[in-house]
Amino acid sequence: MPTIKIDQDKCKGCVLCVDVCPHELIRQGREINDQGYQYAVLDDPDGKCTGCTVCAVVCPDMCIEVYK
Repeated sequence: MPTIKIDQDKCKGCVLCVDVCPHELIRQGREINDQGYQYAVLDDPDGKCTGCTVCAVVCPDMCIEVYK
């Protein structure tokens, strides 16, 4: 099953991945990482991620790994 992993320690909360996810599965979390940013989180309880890699490509800090 395709999924992504977001490195919460590296994420700066730019939300570019939130904007480009075609299935709207990524959102900005409420918790704050050690750098003081609200990091992105995958909200995919039904397993709808297709592993399209758009989020990983747009991430300027390379925080997202895609698993197919």
